[in-house]
Amino acid sequence: MPAPVEIALYQPDIPQNTGAVMRTDACLGTALHIIEPCGFVLSDARMRRSGMDYLDRLEMRRHASWAAFREALEGRRLVLLTTAAATRLPDFRFQPGDMLLFGRESAGVPDDVHAAADARVRIPLAPGTRSLNLAASAAMVLATALGQLGAYPGDPDTP
Repeated sequence: MPAPVEIALYQPDIPQNTGAVMRTDACLGTALHIIEPCGFVLSDARMRRSGMDYLDRLEMRRHASWAAFREALEGRRLVLLTTAAATRLPDFRFQPGDMLLFGRESAGVPDDVHAAADARVRIPLAPGTRSLNLAASAAMVLATALGQLGAYPGDPDTP
């Protein structure tokens, strides 16, 4: 049975954001997928500092390319978080096994990745703002998904 939900980062640019997402995943018991190439070396000290001592608890999978990641999806629903989506986060219904995909901080995802998503979701923002920080977005969406699915660690009904 797949995890309730997992996060995938598409070619992340900023090691501190990746480290913060790693810490969030470790604390909430979800896996992280890194789609390479990254804009930094994955052993970067800034990333490790952001992840603190939680990285030993993290289940992380590295994928050498978008194609390698797609093969590893094994039929799971791919949910892209994008500012270009029509569906708002509060209106979206997550399903067990969803893969939550976040794009690069500098450029999002290319058109072919956008087109490959089974669903596209956006976090509603105040007028005149563009986007949230990647780590903040990932934490917000992961918390929403786990809450909808009743899958927070320690919840009585969590498998």
